[in-house]
Amino acid sequence: MVARTEELASIVRSRGPLPSAAEILAGPAQEGPLTVAELAELVGVSGHTLRYYERVGLVTVDRDGAGHRRYGPQAIARVIFLTRLRLSGMPIADITEYVHLVDGGDATVPARLALLKAHRARTAAQIEELQYSLAVIDYKIATYGGALGDCTAPGGPGGADDVLQGASGPALGRAVVG
Repeated sequence: MVARTEELASIVRSRGPLPSAAEILAGPAQEGPLTVAELAELVGVSGHTLRYYERVGLVTVDRDGAGHRRYGPQAIARVIFLTRLRLSGMPIADITEYVHLVDGGDATVPARLALLKAHRARTAAQIEELQYSLAVIDYKIATYGGALGDCTAPGGPGGADDVLQGASGPALGRAVVG
């Protein structure tokens, strides 16, 4: 059980190419359903969150003979997707709308696409703001004589030089208090 959960966790936390649903469903989740505690550990949320997702209809969860929740491959894939949407800042109301659209079948694909494109645009704008904030922090670190070292993104893009290119030090310093 521990090896299975660790293998799934490595897929979930991977920063590489996203696995397809088929890869998730064909992986260690095929060995048997996960308990609330196992899935909570896997995706990094509380058991309360998983039960909430079920209660509001975001995921359907099977029960064993004793009535305990057992997350099969499709429920695991759905929860992984839900947690990624939440991590990216999508409100529960939008996630609920998306899930209802999915349940509505292929006729709802245009509405799903529109919802995801709007969320993507908000997420991209947030990333841009965070990159600028990081550049300001990098500037202040350099101002105080600190070396940026590992502070900039690997390969350099997104660091203070990229975001603040063209801004003069004193002018920017006046804008960056502290």
